[in-house]
Amino acid sequence: MKKLRSQNWFGKTGKDGFIYRAWMKNQGYPHDEFEGKSVIGICNTWSELTPCNGHLRDLAEFVKRGVWEAGGFPLEFPVMSLGETLMKPTTMLYRNLASMDAEESIRGNPLDGVVLLGGCDKTTPSILMGACSVDLPSIFLSGGPMLNGRHRGKTIGTTDVWKFSEAHRKGELSADEFVAAEANMCRSDGHCAVMGTASTMACMVESLGLTLPQNAAIPASDSRRKVLAHLSGRRIVEMVKEDLKLSKILTREAFENAIMINAAVGGSTNFVVHLLAIAGRIGVPLELEDFDKFSEKIPLLVNLLPSGTFMMEDFYYAGGLPQVIKELSPFLNNNAITVNGHSIEKNASTAECFDRNVIATIEKPFKVESGIAVVKGNLCPHGAIIKPSAATASLMQHKGKAVVFENIEDYKARIDVPDLEVDEQSILVLKNVGPKGYPGMPEVGNMGLPKKLLAKGVTDMVRISDGRMSGTAFGTVILHVSPEAAAGGPFGLVESGDLIELDVPKRTITLHVSEKELENRRQSWKAPELGYDRGYVQMYIQHVEQAHQGVDLDFLKGHSGSEVTRDSH
Repeated sequence: MKKLRSQNWFGKTGKDGFIYRAWMKNQGYPHDEFEGKSVIGICNTWSELTPCNGHLRDLAEFVKRGVWEAGGFPLEFPVMSLGETLMKPTTMLYRNLASMDAEESIRGNPLDGVVLLGGCDKTTPSILMGACSVDLPSIFLSGGPMLNGRHRGKTIGTTDVWKFSEAHRKGELSADEFVAAEANMCRSDGHCAVMGTASTMACMVESLGLTLPQNAAIPASDSRRKVLAHLSGRRIVEMVKEDLKLSKILTREAFENAIMINAAVGGSTNFVVHLLAIAGRIGVPLELEDFDKFSEKIPLLVNLLPSGTFMMEDFYYAGGLPQVIKELSPFLNNNAITVNGHSIEKNASTAECFDRNVIATIEKPFKVESGIAVVKGNLCPHGAIIKPSAATASLMQHKGKAVVFENIEDYKARIDVPDLEVDEQSILVLKNVGPKGYPGMPEVGNMGLPKKLLAKGVTDMVRISDGRMSGTAFGTVILHVSPEAAAGGPFGLVESGDLIELDVPKRTITLHVSEKELENRRQSWKAPELGYDRGYVQMYIQHVEQAHQGVDLDFLKGHSGSEVTRDSH
């Protein structure tokens, strides 16, 4: 076994070794802990401002048990935590900052391996991106989903927020009833109980091979989540001995598997920008078109909200992600290695399905349409995406006149104005909510429909934006338009009344405006005034890449490894 990285700190003699060890000993560690034990960092995104991760401090203690048991030396450390429900203007603005925090915390400290603890949407990709840039042996442990919500005798989850909101706007749900549903939905530890972005990220890390089996779906409050934490702590010590780094697991084949598995579970559209960013950090070539290519033949197997009926708790009881992986065996790169040293196929070989209402078969899928469809055209030369399983079939081929909102404030001011020129055939267009334009690419793409159309019983319309939408949302929504409006893309030239044609089967979206007219509009186009002239946000605007590239900062692509060339003493 090669020399432990941590011995470059704790194995030193003289003044340097004295300083590194002495200050650590004020926490009560005996001297032999520093004598050749692998030091395991527990990268924790716990925060009371991130409710989904509020239990991760407790979960870390079970990881420590496993590390101690296996002969390692666990040291927990915090990194920036991104609470989806509270943080303004959007957590996506800070995903890359949190990844930098994780990267430098891991690289700059005496760690031989890392256990990554995340749950809420951006906490998973951010710390994984950071870990990829260092490339030490690393294992992921998700916080797990909430228990199913219960309200008035019915099961509810995060997706119901949108339904409750529309019902309240239509006057069908009183303010008191709206408030009463709050406590009934979020009634245990954990992240969203539906197949939103948090659950999608938990599935992503398991399908990439970065977790022990069943990580994705064990409820946060289930004792088996603590057992998984314990086992993850044990396993990371062995991974250090084997020098099983992230770069050995995160191969091109692993990314292909993740795309196929995401299609089968009906994962969030946010999966696209996060997986692209992770691939960029570890150095695996991945393009937007790959998401369409590798999900094209994969049906939707999992009947979970927002594309179906059930929730993550039900998914776990039905067999969890290993059963989905087993079903997909004919399609997957089955020899892809995982953190426990076994192939993804072997890990799923003993999986069983206990409820075919929740997990269907390849032969009889829940839905034929799944995955992410990538559309291109003169409106978005670098592409845009749609989630077919959450869309209305009759709108997948649609032509209508644009109703344009220049930014989110414009949308909020005018969407419910009685004289807004809009009908059910119209296409709602929201500009300047992309990476640079907002900035931070918020989850506002699933725009609420005009109140006067809701009153007529309209439940869905084609909506297009350069922003994102929550993984808990649904509708015929075109997202991640690239280049975005604020970057000078043709999307910024669309005007109300322009004819737009969407054809998802043909993977096209067309703005029926002549190139000559677009060129005339280009001459008078001005970039929006964003009003940021300092700090991280200014740096973000200057360096953020477009949606089809993963929305990472351009100078963070690739990885610089774990070596620290200068000493502090």
